[in-house]
Amino acid sequence: MNRTAIAVDRDRCIGAGMCVWTAPDVFDQDDEDGRVLLLRATPGSDQEALVREAVSACPSGAISFA
Repeated sequence: MNRTAIAVDRDRCIGAGMCVWTAPDVFDQDDEDGRVLLLRATPGSDQEALVREAVSACPSGAISFA
């Protein structure tokens, strides 16, 4: 991933939680509205596969590579 940054669009997020299930060290959900919270905008290479899976699994397309 070469330290590629991740971007989240909280307005687009529907709170499905697929990102949290897939990469819990990178994503969380807001306790108030259930929408995505980005914990690590530039995760390490050890998280690459999980982050790519989370981007693909997001049903609303709220997660992308910046």
